[in-house]
Amino acid sequence: MKQFKVALQLYSIRDAMEKDMDAALGAVKAMGYDYVEFAGYFDKTADEVKALLDKHGLTCISVHQGIDPFLGDGAMDMVNYLKTIGATYCAIPWYPIENLSDDAGRAETVENFTKVGELLKANDIKLMYHNHDFEFNTYDGKYLLDWMYETISADVLMPQIDTCWVHYAGVNPAEYVEKYAGRIKVLHLKDFVCSKLGGGPVYALIDENGKEMKDVPKEEKGFEFRPVGYGIQDFPAILAAAEKAGVEYVVVEQDNSPDGDPLGDAKKSREYLKTLGL
Repeated sequence: MKQFKVALQLYSIRDAMEKDMDAALGAVKAMGYDYVEFAGYFDKTADEVKALLDKHGLTCISVHQGIDPFLGDGAMDMVNYLKTIGATYCAIPWYPIENLSDDAGRAETVENFTKVGELLKANDIKLMYHNHDFEFNTYDGKYLLDWMYETISADVLMPQIDTCWVHYAGVNPAEYVEKYAGRIKVLHLKDFVCSKLGGGPVYALIDENGKEMKDVPKEEKGFEFRPVGYGIQDFPAILAAAEKAGVEYVVVEQDNSPDGDPLGDAKKSREYLKTLGL
């Protein structure tokens, strides 16, 4: 198997990051992660974040960042923040479904994503889009996510496929990863159990500081997040597809920890991947 570079999406341990980023990043490194993906900076300056990354021998490969800061007067401030912390990729973590489901919204989406993608590209950062399940709704017989990648140039927008939400939407994640061979470089590994696939939203969206914006009941769908390797995902098949597709980085993410131990679950995920040779 290809030796993918393994990262942790720090949203997975957001409470520890908010309490003591220094200690949290030290724990991440001790688990065997060499790369991280940010989702909020907890009032730290870019220089402070970079100093902590350097202290612990970690590399920021990407961030989750909403699109709005790149469309306003402070766009270059955000770009410079990402450049300072060393991010190579920037993923839009979610986008309102109404902006993908009608002609007016879709035209604005193409315009905004292209504008931001070009801005980032000019600064050696690549724009990605991180899906949930709702992008597998259809419009004119086509998944909204496929419409996005077919309409917006690969030069300015790359997929960051979240394998959990692909599967939850009722689509085979390995097959979907291979569909974007050559265009996808950063892949989200996320595991779960569920009694009803495609049952609607089971996640909380987050604001610019990594805070949950709303809670969604999951119990009625039997949905629970699990550490990678502890749920229903077929990760050997997903990783085999990732290798064929040219993925370089795999990012462990767990939105919530049922046992209340996010750091422990992040470690379990890393240990599982080690059993696969990563």
